[in-house]
Amino acid sequence: MRQPRLAELVASQLRDQILNGTLREGDSLPRQEDLLSDFNVSLPAVREALRILENEGLVSVRRGNVGGAIVHLPAPPRVAYMVGLVLQSRHASLRDVSQALRMLEPLCAAMCAERPDRHDELVPSLKAIVAEQAELLGKDSYSYNRVARRFHGEIVAGCGNETMILVIGALEALWSVHEQRIYQHAGVTEPSIVQWRAAQREHEKLVVAIDNGDSTNASTLARRHLDAAQAFSLSVDEDRPLSASLLA
Repeated sequence: MRQPRLAELVASQLRDQILNGTLREGDSLPRQEDLLSDFNVSLPAVREALRILENEGLVSVRRGNVGGAIVHLPAPPRVAYMVGLVLQSRHASLRDVSQALRMLEPLCAAMCAERPDRHDELVPSLKAIVAEQAELLGKDSYSYNRVARRFHGEIVAGCGNETMILVIGALEALWSVHEQRIYQHAGVTEPSIVQWRAAQREHEKLVVAIDNGDSTNASTLARRHLDAAQAFSLSVDEDRPLSASLLA
């Protein structure tokens, strides 16, 4: 079996300190001189360990007179980017992501309705987003769509399951950036005000179902809404391959 290099051992110990909370977001790692003493390794090993952590997104290394390494916790956008890279390498299309979301997001909606703390921790934020949508209805379609995407993100974030939040949230991020590109594309005919109002009502009904704790209805409404809401974007750009660079 291959023996781990010294740099990998140093990186592993520092990584553990970041993930277990010993080192927190925004903290500075010890100076290289201190790391040399703490781990009793050479300077090249320390520098390679920092490069490993930097490639993982766990530190950002500043060079020069104000040099040092700043700690960063793992972030969902990085997960979305990596998922995007894998899907792009497999030539996945926007329709592929759409199908996944239409299966998975309704599960999140049902779980939101089952949360015992939904009245305090979830419903108020959903109502606030719906109210913001109402203010933009018929005025600014790009901004309206951006706020509507926040609504979907809140449904996923509110499901209460960290694994689903991370995985489905990555798909939401992928869908959102591609949908925004569609709305920014010159010559694209926007949905009619009738379609916008229908989408607004569907969001309002979904909030009511979640507020009432009706998980079955919440799931049904979410699936029905996604079928209708995604139809426009797919009609414009369904077969274009995904581009992870939109998340970079």
